[in-house]
Amino acid sequence: MMAKKLFVILILCISAFWFGCRSDDTAPVPNSILLDNGWTLSGHDTILTCPASVPGTVHTDLLAAGFIADPFYGSNEIALQWIENKTWVYTCNFHFHEIPASYDAAELVFEGLDTYATVSLNGTEILEGDNMFRSWRVPVKELLKEGPNELKIVFESPVKRNARNISNAGLVYPADNDRSKTAPYTRKAAYHFGWDWAPRFVTAGIWKPVHIDFYRKATLRNAYVAQMQLSENRASLRLHAKVENFTTKALAATISIADQKWAGMIDPGVQSVAVNFEITNPELWWPQGEGKQHLYHFEAMMHSGTELLSTTPIDIGLRTIELVNKPDEIGTSFYFKINGKPVFMKGANYVPQDVFLPRVSDAQYRSLLIAAKDANMNMLRVWGGGVYERDIFYELCDSLGILVWQDFMFAGSMYPADENFLANVEAEISEQVQRLRPHASVAIWCGNNEIEVAWRNWGWQSTYGYSDEIAAQMWGDYEKLFYQLIASVVARESPATPYVPTTPQSNWGKAENFNHGTMHYWGVWHGREPASAFTANVGRFMVEYGLQSFPDPATLYPFLDSADRNLDSPAVKNLQKSYVGNSEIFRHISDLNLSANDFETFIEASQQAQANALGIAIDAHIHSNGHCMGSLLWQLNDCWPGPSWSIIDYNGRKKVAYDMVKKEFSKN
Repeated sequence: MMAKKLFVILILCISAFWFGCRSDDTAPVPNSILLDNGWTLSGHDTILTCPASVPGTVHTDLLAAGFIADPFYGSNEIALQWIENKTWVYTCNFHFHEIPASYDAAELVFEGLDTYATVSLNGTEILEGDNMFRSWRVPVKELLKEGPNELKIVFESPVKRNARNISNAGLVYPADNDRSKTAPYTRKAAYHFGWDWAPRFVTAGIWKPVHIDFYRKATLRNAYVAQMQLSENRASLRLHAKVENFTTKALAATISIADQKWAGMIDPGVQSVAVNFEITNPELWWPQGEGKQHLYHFEAMMHSGTELLSTTPIDIGLRTIELVNKPDEIGTSFYFKINGKPVFMKGANYVPQDVFLPRVSDAQYRSLLIAAKDANMNMLRVWGGGVYERDIFYELCDSLGILVWQDFMFAGSMYPADENFLANVEAEISEQVQRLRPHASVAIWCGNNEIEVAWRNWGWQSTYGYSDEIAAQMWGDYEKLFYQLIASVVARESPATPYVPTTPQSNWGKAENFNHGTMHYWGVWHGREPASAFTANVGRFMVEYGLQSFPDPATLYPFLDSADRNLDSPAVKNLQKSYVGNSEIFRHISDLNLSANDFETFIEASQQAQANALGIAIDAHIHSNGHCMGSLLWQLNDCWPGPSWSIIDYNGRKKVAYDMVKKEFSKN
């Protein structure tokens, strides 16, 4: 008898977990079933089949199944390039014992598909995904069935697909880091196509969670709190939300936050709702080193009668931010005022923590960002050739007092501006700005990385043989994308946060340019200047500068045969992605008269040379008597165990330069 009772209790618990059985009518409708089990991966034109992880990637699934060797080991990168040219199929079979009739809507949600994905549910095609940076919601109530259900996602090779686009357009866009030149057509992380610190692994797969969301009656969408006015005595705030009514009739509802409510009728479909409220004697949010990182915690709730339909937790930090980017007695300023106070920005450029993004754990985010804080950094730039980072990244920046310079994901190339591409980008930018705008840490939106400076100074026009007519068209497309479309989306969705179309604003080739706006200074390294040149080349806001070094042997050696642990081995040569390469590291080692007689002493000396260079640079920036108001070194971290400009390597080990940076950034 007792066993029977326990069995009944177990069944009730399982039912509550899957379908949201409620013990009272004030609890919200449960809204999600995670589809993270039961997936298989297969090659479209092969008999290869293996279990798949979701979230995951093709490469990591093939690795887990033993079909390929570690992509980072030795020269395996070269041997595994065939993967990018294949079509891959993910299949999931899931089972419903019962689908409750009380739900008015069900949506299949893909938080991230990489990249060209054709999705079918129970044999019906429901989605054509074409953007790694977007999420996708598909109504599926009528397609779900009791019993077995099959979800299938076919991923087309972005390289093959966009090779056709290049052929059809008759135009090759400059993409110096991508040998296939398909990256500009693909809304996908640019570094996956290779960079001068990253390998080429053009990934595919379900890189973020998949779930089915169930709704009864209505729900809140995109709920966030806007800061309308802020003074010492009062903060005027406004809850903005989209309300979606899934029924066919108007619905009486209340929407509340803090001690304020909106009450009224919600028509079928989507409408906007706003609720005003106030905080007296508000506590401000400050970047670290300037004050506390106070966050207010609210909950937006929607009721119909006594039934709680939807709830959204909202954390906000109250602060003002102003970008001062205008002519002055020196040239053109570029600095931030936080809560009315000019603040010198100390920090680094952040890149994705792995080529295979789903492998990055919450603990890795926490460890890396705490290390940034401990190094006295108050700003990180999310670089435009990577990805818009996961929520945890921005939440940690909020709590740690690290401001975020947020690039949009465009880097190192011109881009098309046809109707379909622009519509895709507009949806991407709208979604990402809506997601990230609530964070106190987000300080600036930037359209792209290095495109404008490249077009004006790098000779793309002659290198790629563009006619005057084609060049004019490409520049017109550039303005349409970064000066019109993206600028208008930011103005609409996040008007209180500054936007600049590109960085840098000035090229380092002329001394006069160091008086104007943002600067990426690469005279040291690409210009083959000595580290001492950092002292004489100080811009108004240094967004990029640095020097390469190798990762610690403890990070590097697990990926190398013992015979390959030397600079002349093919494996180590393949790790070095910079065209300047190890010869430039040797030059800086020689300038310091450091010993580098074998591989390990070379590694140690490379890190010492890097530390010396960054120490000179940061000291010059901080002690420029206000000429410079920002110093963001390139780069904080790595995506694989190769040589790069990072001060923390792929395994999270701090290089010698980390302590130098920490010391220099401790200065006022």
